[in-house]
Amino acid sequence: MNKSKKLIGMALSVCLCASMLAGCGSDNKTETPKNNSKTESSEAKKTMVIGDTTFNSSNEENSTNPHDSYSGWACIRYGIGETLVRYSDNMEIQPWLAKEWENVDELTWKITLQDNVKFSSGRDMDAEAVKQCLEHLIENHDRAKNDLKIASIDADGQVLTIHTSEPKPALLNYLGDPYGCIIDVDAGFENGIVAGTGPYIAVDCKTDDHLTLVKNENYWNGEPKIDELTIRTITDGNTLANALLSGEVQAAYGMAYESYPTFENDNFQFSQISTSRCFFGKMNFDESSVCADSAVRKAIAMGIDKESFVTTLLEGNGYPANGVFPEGSAFGGDKVTTESYDPEGAKKVLEEAGWKDSDGDGIREKDGKKLVVKWLTYPSRQELPLLAESAQATLKDIGIEVDINCTADNNSILEDPTAWDVYAMANVQAPTGDPEYWFTVFATSDATKNSGKYSSAKLDELEAQLSKEFDEDKRAELAVQMQQTILDDNAFVFCSFLKMSMISRSNVTGYESHACDYYQVTADLDIN
Repeated sequence: MNKSKKLIGMALSVCLCASMLAGCGSDNKTETPKNNSKTESSEAKKTMVIGDTTFNSSNEENSTNPHDSYSGWACIRYGIGETLVRYSDNMEIQPWLAKEWENVDELTWKITLQDNVKFSSGRDMDAEAVKQCLEHLIENHDRAKNDLKIASIDADGQVLTIHTSEPKPALLNYLGDPYGCIIDVDAGFENGIVAGTGPYIAVDCKTDDHLTLVKNENYWNGEPKIDELTIRTITDGNTLANALLSGEVQAAYGMAYESYPTFENDNFQFSQISTSRCFFGKMNFDESSVCADSAVRKAIAMGIDKESFVTTLLEGNGYPANGVFPEGSAFGGDKVTTESYDPEGAKKVLEEAGWKDSDGDGIREKDGKKLVVKWLTYPSRQELPLLAESAQATLKDIGIEVDINCTADNNSILEDPTAWDVYAMANVQAPTGDPEYWFTVFATSDATKNSGKYSSAKLDELEAQLSKEFDEDKRAELAVQMQQTILDDNAFVFCSFLKMSMISRSNVTGYESHACDYYQVTADLDIN
């Protein structure tokens, strides 16, 4: 029997260390649970406000309910929920709500839970409660159902036994995903608010506006320092910078890089870490799209100046991307090859494919159709509009017109294959410390977010092997082959990885960046 810590030792290296809210309601409030409410005293409440660019419907964080789309990110980031395992800053699995685990055989996992943990509802967190949570998750969350392949679950006291329908070497990694936050299903989902085991309790949620939290007086793993915490959605970079400068917010996540110099003084502090969050574009393979033409995809890949984007527009707060993952790990981007910036080569590719500028207006055409690329992106990640403008400028030089649609309505537009050719987004590529996650979300034929309808029999076969492979080295080899497959097809163009920073006032402690981009609010967060 193998300890599952040994299962995925494929942690992203030091290089890796250092994508989403539709329905909390328009004016939703819940009462603070009676057994957790703070007793009135003469002491003033300790309060704090965090400005955040990503807590919004554009990012598919529909509530604090981890069983809804990508809302688990709000649940785990803001200290409401916790997962069975968590990740260190070199993306190694560590105990959290689970204190130990065992891979009994290829289809069986035995997980022993922490003792004396309560949900904010007051219910004990035992194996039966976790079983109920995971069963509800796979009934309501397609991505989790596809990832976990859970056939059945047994509960006995604090011991949870998971049986999978097929070998799942990365099961523990997936259970650390935000959708794996363990919640009390019996407490319900009213107004998109759930009862987790974290240091804070959500009591008020208004989509695209704010989330109000109060400390969990019965938290199992330390004493939360803040009495009341507000997460404010501020998607405009200038507004966020001004709010932090004025003291309207005491910390900020997602600040535009151009604003960094303003805060480089003794009144503020930065917590920065290199992550696998990547700016990348996925191509639309629908027959209505110009990207259905392999020459156009290749020219786009050759026509984007990644180095200039990183050095000039990101002001050095990132590094150019080669493949799906950052350099340095066993499956990193340094193991693959891709198109480099080559405007003259891109022109030749288009010429040979019949895309010519016959009327001399600088934009190529073929069979009477102008080479116009509809570039869809969104503004909540401050640098995505800059990437769009950079691509627009360099692609124009090779005869491609880029029509930018930067909108918070990106998700609904994405559903119409005639409305876009390239969708540029930001995503944490290896949030579970394992490479399989990215491919099954974005690239395989049945991937949950394969909106570009990319399909590769070779990639699907490699994924079938990866999904059942327990050997670490072989998993890495397969992941490298899978990256090379999509790069050879120019199905995606990977532009840059981020050095992610969180900025706070100098009197804030415990506000720290993490490589997985999850754990923003913890019991250690404090303001003096």
